[in-house]
Amino acid sequence: MALYTYPTLVHYGEQQTAFEDFLKTFKSTTVEAADQLEGLNIGEDGLSDEYDFMDEDDDGAARTRRQARDRNPKQKYIQMLQDVADRVRSEIQIDLDDLDTYEKGHEGELKLVSSIEQNANHYIEVFARAVDKVMPEPARDPTFKDDVLDIIMSQRSKRNEHMRESQPQDEGAQVVPDSIFPPALTRRYTLNFKPRMPSGSSSDRSSKALAVRNVRGEHLGHLITVRGIATRVSDVKPSVQVNAYSCDRCGSEIFQPVTTKQFTPMVECPSEDCKRNNTKGSLFLSTRASKFLPFQEVKIQEMADQVPVGHIPRMLTIHCHGALVRQISPGDVVDVAGIFLPTPYTGFKAIRAGLLTDTYLEAQYVNQHKKAYDDIVLAQPTLRRMNELERSGQLYEYLSRSIAPEIFGHADVKKALLLQLIGGVTKEMGDGMRIRGDINVCLMGDPGVAKSQLLKYITKVAPRGVYTTGRGSSGVGLTAAVMRDPVTDEMVLEGGALVLADNGMCCIDEFDKMDDSDRTAIHEVMEQQTISISKAGITTTLNARTSILAAANPLYGRYNPRISPVENINLPAALLSRFDVLFLILDTPSRDSDEELARHVTYVHMNNKHPEPAGGVIFSPAEVRQWVARARSFRPTVPQEVSDYMVGAYVRMRQQQKRDEGSKKQFTHTSPRTLLGVLRLSQALARLRFAETVITEDVDEALRLTEVSKASLYADDRNRDDHTPSSKIYHLIRGMAASGAAAVGDGSRGELDLRRVRERVLAKGFTDDQFEQAIDEYALLDVWQTAAEGTRLVFIEAGDEDENMDDDDF
Repeated sequence: MALYTYPTLVHYGEQQTAFEDFLKTFKSTTVEAADQLEGLNIGEDGLSDEYDFMDEDDDGAARTRRQARDRNPKQKYIQMLQDVADRVRSEIQIDLDDLDTYEKGHEGELKLVSSIEQNANHYIEVFARAVDKVMPEPARDPTFKDDVLDIIMSQRSKRNEHMRESQPQDEGAQVVPDSIFPPALTRRYTLNFKPRMPSGSSSDRSSKALAVRNVRGEHLGHLITVRGIATRVSDVKPSVQVNAYSCDRCGSEIFQPVTTKQFTPMVECPSEDCKRNNTKGSLFLSTRASKFLPFQEVKIQEMADQVPVGHIPRMLTIHCHGALVRQISPGDVVDVAGIFLPTPYTGFKAIRAGLLTDTYLEAQYVNQHKKAYDDIVLAQPTLRRMNELERSGQLYEYLSRSIAPEIFGHADVKKALLLQLIGGVTKEMGDGMRIRGDINVCLMGDPGVAKSQLLKYITKVAPRGVYTTGRGSSGVGLTAAVMRDPVTDEMVLEGGALVLADNGMCCIDEFDKMDDSDRTAIHEVMEQQTISISKAGITTTLNARTSILAAANPLYGRYNPRISPVENINLPAALLSRFDVLFLILDTPSRDSDEELARHVTYVHMNNKHPEPAGGVIFSPAEVRQWVARARSFRPTVPQEVSDYMVGAYVRMRQQQKRDEGSKKQFTHTSPRTLLGVLRLSQALARLRFAETVITEDVDEALRLTEVSKASLYADDRNRDDHTPSSKIYHLIRGMAASGAAAVGDGSRGELDLRRVRERVLAKGFTDDQFEQAIDEYALLDVWQTAAEGTRLVFIEAGDEDENMDDDDF
């Protein structure tokens, strides 16, 4: 008795015909697509990384035709297939949004999109057959200068056509399968589906990204999107798709498509010649004629906010093939769309596992949440808004205010963090010596001044940000650990936090709680930006081009004003000198500032948002990332006059350090690294202005930041002062004089340029009248006086002679 056959609900032939019609007729008519395609090929400078290989095309006419097509985007997929035929691209990405649009415009009950989403693995083959039928002829024939594989492919396709034509029509069903090359072998592309993107009003739960623990058995075979953070990425290795054998007796080529995880190689020749002669020819593997695809295994882990209380994060294995390899790096936050599939255990694992099977996600599309600065493409409206705000001259203030706006105050700390995100210019000498451009910042302060919140925000803004704590990080966890690979059973290096933060930011909280043996791992990273490893027979050097942002508490929990700053900080001098800016944030009671802080905190708790600033703009983290990306594309240089000005400022800083040592106010040791730190901050400020040269105002602001970092030391002297605008202006000008900002000449005479002083005071929000009033008030008190027809400001110091004697001794 025969089994009852149930008719299939899906007609694959009709659907394949519909796919062919979709590839031929679909047109992208949106203005946005036209703008994006035109923006990609504005000029040679506007080419993105993925189009760089188009320049290697020797046929200039073909490239001109492609550019002309791109300027008039009509038939999207026909153009894509033509590029595949011309060997310009090797990936075909079918956007299900486009297929959905096509399906709505045509009557019928084929349910193309829903069928693909429910049975994606099978429809990859159905769609590939449709692509093979629609594939146009290449614009030019392959030559001997092309890849050998191109020559082999063209010969194979011509032989297939010849075999079909020579076969009689009535015997079409009896074509010898071995004489026809399998389609998987002649395809020079990988086919992937891009899932439907949820619209802003979409409430469909299935279209949103899932957490790893929400992936169930009902999703098997479906096209789903999973969100997570990549924790481990394997090496890229070739995965066999079609094995080719050659017979030593009859010379036939035998092909074996491989669709499973394991397969048994063929031994005997199954060709007609060997069967007719009754000779069992031996088969030899022909690697050159086989087809391999790049393969990479990625493990993603649940995000911290998706893990329920008391649970540990779950992991999911992702398999990437073809063009999707090398798109994910450890530490990336990604949305991966793929096909959820089971894979049974094999070999000895199957004996131990019993009836269990494993699952994995066959990747189809990868969406990076935080793109690297070089990959961020700015839209035209964003560029127009940038240019408008750039002309206002307040960009520095607006962006620094946008760093963690929920946190009250710390204006100068936020400015330093903004400059750290932008960074200086990394230089490489002709002999290979490298001078770092990344800025390292240390926040040393009392408990409760929101140091950790600032670190968390910076981790969120930076494209590659890693957050770790001192007690929870060992030296191996920061640098690299030697582990045994579970697949190959070899000893491999597993990168730590500093390696994961390469070309990004590494935020280390509770820096003072680290053991000394672990803290020494950071010394080489902060200056040389490399990690030298010599463990278990592996001797190598890893790159760690990262900016370090550290937060630490003083030695006794709170800052003790009765002992010197060096004793309070209790960090080795070799480590402190590697920080470009070291902020000392003290929590000193003051009625006015405490009241403002309390109002700010209560407002944030009541309204779940930061207070709106008066007449200012607050940018979101994504917008800050775009500003930083544009600023980092500039490489400013230092002209000769600015270099001379910086030399004079450095000499004054050394003299000031000598005076601080005598008064027990020494904060950090001023070394040549301090001069390099000022230079990096100046370059970051020039980048923020989108300029190609550093000016003296940039150096003034860098000097002010290094001076204001220790302003909390002298806060006790100012607590009894009034808070009138005149007093604030006086302290501002006093800080300029101490740091050497706005000085005249080399600054040895102690004179300030009144015009530049006025510009800096007005930039802080004071009015012209308040500035004039403060100058007059303190001139009457014989604190300073104007000279050179009102263009210079000179402080009147009672101990000038003594200080000059000290300077001579120095």
